Amino acid sequence: MKLLHRRHFLPLAAGAAALPALSRIAGAQAHPARSYPTRPVRIVVGFAPGGTTDIIARLLGQFLSERLGQPIVIDNRPGASGNLAVEAVARAPADGYTLLALTATNAINATLFDRLSFNLSRDLAMVAGLTRSALVLEVHPSVPAKTVPEFVTYAKANSSKVTMASFGNGSTSHVAGELFKMMAGVDLLHVPYRGSAPMIADLLGGQVQMTFDSLPSSIEYIRTGKLRALAVGTTTRQLSLPDIPTIADTYSGYDASTWNGVAIPRNTPAEIVDRLNRELNAGLADPRMQARIAELGATVMPGSPQEFESFVGTEIEKWGKVVRFAGIKPD
Repeated sequence: MKLLHRRHFLPLAAGAAALPALSRIAGAQAHPARSYPTRPVRIVVGFAPGGTTDIIARLLGQFLSERLGQPIVIDNRPGASGNLAVEAVARAPADGYTLLALTATNAINATLFDRLSFNLSRDLAMVAGLTRSALVLEVHPSVPAKTVPEFVTYAKANSSKVTMASFGNGSTSHVAGELFKMMAGVDLLHVPYRGSAPMIADLLGGQVQMTFDSLPSSIEYIRTGKLRALAVGTTTRQLSLPDIPTIADTYSGYDASTWNGVAIPRNTPAEIVDRLNRELNAGLADPRMQARIAELGATVMPGSPQEFESFVGTEIEKWGKVVRFAGIKPD
């Protein structure tokens, strides 16, 4: 056998040593999900900074950053009832670097708006549920009702005169009220506001008589007696108001709440979706995270991507029926 000359052997040896590294690089290029993430990940929030959705996105984003080893950038894109944010994510590359902070509002919008440039179910894949927060049926103290049945009796005796305030046309507060009207057979006069703050101000002042507000926004007014809680919209009682029954105790099947989750462009590799789901669920299982979420008046909503996809589909269908039945139109 011929011996290799030294000047021929060294380049060959160097080339052979480089082969494993080249193989790893080629493998990573062929399977980018295996090395994910290699750069910052963006979470698009369809609301202004400081709101519940934004706070939860930042809270989980910090935990996700520690688990993934990359910065998580919160990108606030308020406008068009959250549709601008969904559109941005639906059009983003399906590579795992653009996530959407999904909310109940997005599920309502799927029917509320006739012409959207995206289809929530078709263009987005669901990653994970995050939190759920009760809506509470509350009245001004001047309303002579302390239970749901008493309120229904009062509303029927004053048909079309009892004012029902909401965050705005097509908001979670509005559709929760319309669902209640459908199930209870009452006619309430809808008074839309532009957000929870001005709505609560008028409710406290007695300009309107009742609403379905998010529990975190109203709980202190309820505790101090400035507002009276009749029931919560979730199917189970809330730890923060253990003595307040559920609307479902009177009208079986009633379920209305605000919720948050994470979605991603459709066709994102399943490995990336599963990785994000695992890390987010790990955050929701952390006692410190659970305590912080409880402070916001919410509870954790863990589960698989398939479970969250099914939940969102059910929400779209449920609120679609309410929007069509009530003839709700966006502002």
